[in-house]
Amino acid sequence: MSHKKLVLAYSGGLDTSYCVKYLTKEFGYEVHAVSVNTGGFSDSEIEVNKQKALSLGAKSYVNIDAVQTFYDTVVKYLVYGNVLKNNTYPLSVSAERIVQALEIVRYAKKTGAQAIAHGSTGAGNDQIRFDLIFQVLAPEIEIVTPIRDKKLSRQEEIDYLKQNGLDWPWEKAKYSINKGLWGTSVGGAQTLTSHLPLPEEAYPSQLTATEPKNISLTFEQGQLTALDGQKDTPVSNIEKLQQMASAYAIGRDIHVGDTIIGIKGRVGFEAAAPLIIIKSHHLLEKHTLTKWQQHWKEQLGNWYGMLLHEGQYLDEVMRNIEVFLESTQKNVSGEVFVTLHPHRFTIDGIDSPHDLMKSDFGQYGETNKAWSAEEAKGFIKITANANKIYNLKNHVND
Repeated sequence: MSHKKLVLAYSGGLDTSYCVKYLTKEFGYEVHAVSVNTGGFSDSEIEVNKQKALSLGAKSYVNIDAVQTFYDTVVKYLVYGNVLKNNTYPLSVSAERIVQALEIVRYAKKTGAQAIAHGSTGAGNDQIRFDLIFQVLAPEIEIVTPIRDKKLSRQEEIDYLKQNGLDWPWEKAKYSINKGLWGTSVGGAQTLTSHLPLPEEAYPSQLTATEPKNISLTFEQGQLTALDGQKDTPVSNIEKLQQMASAYAIGRDIHVGDTIIGIKGRVGFEAAAPLIIIKSHHLLEKHTLTKWQQHWKEQLGNWYGMLLHEGQYLDEVMRNIEVFLESTQKNVSGEVFVTLHPHRFTIDGIDSPHDLMKSDFGQYGETNKAWSAEEAKGFIKITANANKIYNLKNHVND
């Protein structure tokens, strides 16, 4: 028997429940179950998790509140970069997993654990996100993954727990829900196909508001600092906006993407606040940033999201990109006006002291005040030179 101190990334679901019982009974590990709250746990759920973990044989249970850490280290930069993977998905779950892995490995090192475990299978992205961070930050700590190593089916896990006196209601929910600060993922039989949509009942938030509602979002240097003029922390504002907008059933979609292991994946999600914030922030940037700032932000924001999704958070290039993204937010301050409708929202406009539309140079398509007609003609003539030379030498349009 091992008797090693082991920290388990514990969610309270079937896989991690199996891990607690199996690792304590079969190998004698001293299992310390740790869950990391990135916005998805209520106080009652935390208490239920604690009681379940202890009854399964865990030596201790700890819930780490990492909501603010999640915002400060990841979400903030996803907003700065307007990150939507494949122009669709705000990286709700993959972003959470990075912070959860970081907190788990820090706890393991702080408590002197000799082993660290998670309940990921061998067919998904999470195994890579967890293992990469564990290996980089704590190469001396053994990584234990019974679900992956034994290629267990759900029924095999249930049978084992029943054989050990844990005949709990393990029936799989019709839809798997993973809720966090930056959105909720929704999986079901339909997301395993390429053609079926998720039905209305699959989404945790249902349509309860039908009358259009006008709201305003205030940003200060890229961060959401007020809703309808009421100042609060960005985290609180995200939570308030989510509650407000989810009543309109806003933010539903299905993301199709390439997994880290090379297969295609499909997942539903509900992310009203993230989508409204990203689209509002993007519009504000269109008014306040230069053309080339926007161009390079789009390139680097996309790369930041890709590397984060694939578990490469610890690569130093991520810190370099974060510095760039943050530096672009100096003038991204102002108010964005939004209207909420059932199942959709509109971004109506902005007001900012840094609005580059408000200049004395002219109004697009109307008047030019800073140059003459002759100067415009000369500019156009010189701009045409390169193409005129090419056309002359190569007879492109003959």
